[in-house]
Amino acid sequence: MCVQKMGAPVAAIATTACAAALSSSSSSSPSAYFFPLLQSPRPLRDAFHYRKLGVIRRRNNLPLRCKAAAQDSSPQGGEVYRGVYGPWSVDSNDVREVILYRAGLVTASATFVVAASSAFLPDDFPIKALIQNSSDILYAVGAGGLGLSLLLIHIYISPIKRALQLLWAIGVIGSIAVALNLAAPANEQLVEFILHYPLGVWFIGPLFAALTGLAFKEGLCYGKLEAAALVFVIPVLLLGHLSGFMDEKLKLGFLATWMVLFTVFAARKFTQPLKDDIGDKSIFMFNALPEEEKKDLLLRIRELPQHDSSGE
Repeated sequence: MCVQKMGAPVAAIATTACAAALSSSSSSSPSAYFFPLLQSPRPLRDAFHYRKLGVIRRRNNLPLRCKAAAQDSSPQGGEVYRGVYGPWSVDSNDVREVILYRAGLVTASATFVVAASSAFLPDDFPIKALIQNSSDILYAVGAGGLGLSLLLIHIYISPIKRALQLLWAIGVIGSIAVALNLAAPANEQLVEFILHYPLGVWFIGPLFAALTGLAFKEGLCYGKLEAAALVFVIPVLLLGHLSGFMDEKLKLGFLATWMVLFTVFAARKFTQPLKDDIGDKSIFMFNALPEEEKKDLLLRIRELPQHDSSGE
């Protein structure tokens, strides 16, 4: 996600511009301070050097601390990447978070596919009744997996991340309310109740809105067609069911498409390098700094001497 290895100066310019743009969430965007530095890769290369995880220093030995989430972790593989606010590397905590993030997506995908498969199984199929009777459990496990991924997802603009988490929480509360107060008295599973009473989509919809937002982020950042397609398929199917404008055959077509896309999306996450799901770690480290240290760092970057673009 907008990161490059230290040995690619030309790509580093585009990298810095991309990450700076993504990190801008207010009128005092850090990218504004970095515009003069984009004329050459040398200022960023010369300005900072990597001493240890979580610390960025100027060459004049004046420390500017950029604390990572956990300072007791060690770099993995020795790979160092150029970030907007200095070099960074992948540590053991990053690896664990990425693995859990992807595991949450796999859990959400697998439980959804299993639960939705009952719509395509014949009535006399041995496990169809078992799947239908376990749909509440599958729904809860899938929602938990999605919640884990939303907890660990790396998004530069924190309000967007919090909004997705809030949508998830509202959807979970709505799901519980419908399950306990409407579905249970009718002796139905939650999913079965929603199928019979489309207005229930209003209560569970925010949960799937959060999933759609996550898919949008993945499609936008990595150009994943299956994720981008989910952004269309999920709301169309839910709104089609809610409005009653979609017939059963069309619903099954969209549901099958959702199952395939979600499976491909979750599986392909494991073909990406770990650093992709981390993004530009220096931005997150910068955002974790106290305001005074942020101002100090930005002032020091502005004071960096300009270099010509002649290279090494």
